[in-house]
Amino acid sequence: MKRNLLEIVQEILSDMDSDEVNSIDDTVESEQVATIVKSTYFSMMTTRNWPHTRKKIDLVAAESASRPTHLKVGDSVKEICFIKYNKAKLGETRRKYEDVKYLEPDQFIHKTNQENSDESTVDIIEDLSGVELLIRNDRAPTYYTSFDDEYVVFDSYDSQIGATLVTTSVQSLAYVIPSWTDDDAFIPDLPELAFPALIEEAKAKASYKLAKAVDEKAEQEAGRQNRWLARNARKVGGGIKYPDYGRKV
Repeated sequence: MKRNLLEIVQEILSDMDSDEVNSIDDTVESEQVATIVKSTYFSMMTTRNWPHTRKKIDLVAAESASRPTHLKVGDSVKEICFIKYNKAKLGETRRKYEDVKYLEPDQFIHKTNQENSDESTVDIIEDLSGVELLIRNDRAPTYYTSFDDEYVVFDSYDSQIGATLVTTSVQSLAYVIPSWTDDDAFIPDLPELAFPALIEEAKAKASYKLAKAVDEKAEQEAGRQNRWLARNARKVGGGIKYPDYGRKV
């Protein structure tokens, strides 16, 4: 069963034989426990790609028009799954979304360096890192990279359609890190089956940090819950499949 932040804090305080509270702000200890729950939650978010956090994202054009193929990635994005771009030509109405392939920065530079900088179809662009890039201006993008994990850089754009890449022509999915609210009624954005792991992990940390004691039972349960989640994180797909050596019925 899903719990709100107050319920989680109350359960942890109860197991620590601490004072009862009616709000996470009631005591210094309840505030500390709420902070531990928060840090535990974000630790769980960053160490695993949760299927429910895989969402459509919007890439934002760079503020400077001198970087026509730079698109900014949001701060909450943890990992981009894929990028597709509508490669329809000017005047075509049918959408033609195709994959844009990721290249490591050195591979991207090697690829774009093969362009002829004397041609009118090639722009000389300077990345925010100071790297000079040769960017085609006569076709939709084929490759992308990132030099700083903040901006995605594409290898080309079609100047007949726009002076920069058209952000509405981008399709992208990514794993994002959900937000957090320090409020009694806030419910952490986790699958229902992951709540025991969150509570037991936070309980073990709170016991050690605040009570200066090791809650071996909580630590064991946290480990068990995390191992179970590693095998069964997906609601659709069933998690890791193990071989069945028994007789088929």
